[in-house]
Amino acid sequence: MFAENGAVVPVTRVQAGPCQVVQVKDGAGKVKAVQIGFGEAKEKRLKKPQAGHLKSLNPVNDLRDFSVASVEGVKRGDIIDAGTFVAGDKVKVVGFSKGKGFAGVVKRHHFRGGPASHGHKDNLRMPGAIGSGGIQRVFKGLRMAGRMGGDRITVKNLEVVEVHPEINEIYLKGAVPGGKNSLLMISGEGELKIRTEAAPAAAVEAEAVPVKAEEKTAEVQSNP
Repeated sequence: MFAENGAVVPVTRVQAGPCQVVQVKDGAGKVKAVQIGFGEAKEKRLKKPQAGHLKSLNPVNDLRDFSVASVEGVKRGDIIDAGTFVAGDKVKVVGFSKGKGFAGVVKRHHFRGGPASHGHKDNLRMPGAIGSGGIQRVFKGLRMAGRMGGDRITVKNLEVVEVHPEINEIYLKGAVPGGKNSLLMISGEGELKIRTEAAPAAAVEAEAVPVKAEEKTAEVQSNP
């Protein structure tokens, strides 16, 4: 995007909502939280416990709990959409990074590898010795080859550049964890705006979820 002064601003376009409140945990069990559902699902594909839990609500694919300071004013069936965010908000984004599969130490840990000549053969990308000099064992946590990516990543202080509530999209400055259509959880401080009408029957690709006057939370799918 281009700012008013002509500067180029890199953004990630996120489809954020609408989400429906599935359950309100008022703290009787010592936990204050709001459970939200997102993603359209076919009712016939729900298991019986899930169907019972979502009775009288639109079927959803995923459920997430968000701890909140207070659940006052939030009730089951409420709708939360992208309109709860405003331009200039600073938000925290949680997601899962892209899975890279099994990777060696050069790609996974940025090892430089071994020499390519002078008596060295087939060890250009090898990790080298893994034993300690004085203690003859391999320490736990030693950097070695293994599964790379697919980790839970939190990025803080991303700025909301623009909000388009009519199409449930928000533009976040910079990059977010994961690839296209991946699930994100967005939270930030500010006033929570809730719609009380029933959720639309049309399919939604992502959900935006805030949850309290002090803390807004969101679950979304990204589209960089």
